[in-house]
Amino acid sequence: MAVLVSGGAGYIGSHMVWKLVDEGEDVVVIDRLSTGFDWAVAGKAELVVADIADQALVEDTMRRHNVDAVIHFAGSIIVPESVADPLGYYLNNTVKSRALIESAVRCGVPHFVFSSTAAVYGSPERIPIREDEPKLPESPYGSSKLMTEIMLRDASAAHGLAYTALRYFNVCGADPKMRTGQSTRGATHLIKVACEVATGKRPFMEVFGTDYPTPDGTCIRDYIHVTDLVNAHYLALGRMRSGGASLVANCGYQHGYSVLEVIAAVERVVGRKLDVRMGGRRPGDAIAIVANVERCRSELGWEPAYDDLDTIVSHALQWEETLRRRNR
Repeated sequence: MAVLVSGGAGYIGSHMVWKLVDEGEDVVVIDRLSTGFDWAVAGKAELVVADIADQALVEDTMRRHNVDAVIHFAGSIIVPESVADPLGYYLNNTVKSRALIESAVRCGVPHFVFSSTAAVYGSPERIPIREDEPKLPESPYGSSKLMTEIMLRDASAAHGLAYTALRYFNVCGADPKMRTGQSTRGATHLIKVACEVATGKRPFMEVFGTDYPTPDGTCIRDYIHVTDLVNAHYLALGRMRSGGASLVANCGYQHGYSVLEVIAAVERVVGRKLDVRMGGRRPGDAIAIVANVERCRSELGWEPAYDDLDTIVSHALQWEETLRRRNR
């Protein structure tokens, strides 16, 4: 039996592959390497360079490896980009996810873990957000992920596919062993950008919007260390393998930081000020998003190990130095 990881050469996917390998699982990765890197995939995993929309190849891979679970990360993730290119996002995130789900059903794969997002909520009225809050996405990115959740719900009802959709909040940090980390060129994640400024890879950074109705005028997000996130995925897989029913759960820390508070943490860790410039709001950005994670804790038995902003920043900064040495 093997686990198929789509997008397993990317940021979160590569951490998942390392976790699975560490746990003794057989792993096969399908990734077209549009934003991922072959070197980020753990050596004991098999990498198939392909698009998940190639159903003949995907189904052949599932059968050859006797796949019993899919963990699906492949997709596009930039909110403003989705506003500018909605059809591209619906193709990459929704249409191709439909193909992967159908392939799993055809091959009799019983378990499916989906990388969803807090963007399905839009700007919620109540914080922290519970899973049953209204789903009012404010960007095609959020809508594309919500559509995939709906497809999984319906496929589960029709075909018995057990699934877990984990709604991520803001993923950050790097593998504490420095085997992989956020390596995407031109990444837009706040902590990644701030760490690139701190290490001289970017000359400055911009804050998008300082007039939000928050204490300091900048957006608030719930930041979760990538290692804690992939641990939640592994627990979700174990729960389904033990007969657990389908589940949707938030993944965060149940407290948030503003953009300026995150920048202050990076400055605190590096011991100097960054070149920070103030700009206007970006389309599609919600005001404040913080997770209620009671379901994740109670259903998965999940407990975070890295819920500390300075630790997250330190790991992200260490990865920037590791990446610099690798790319020399």
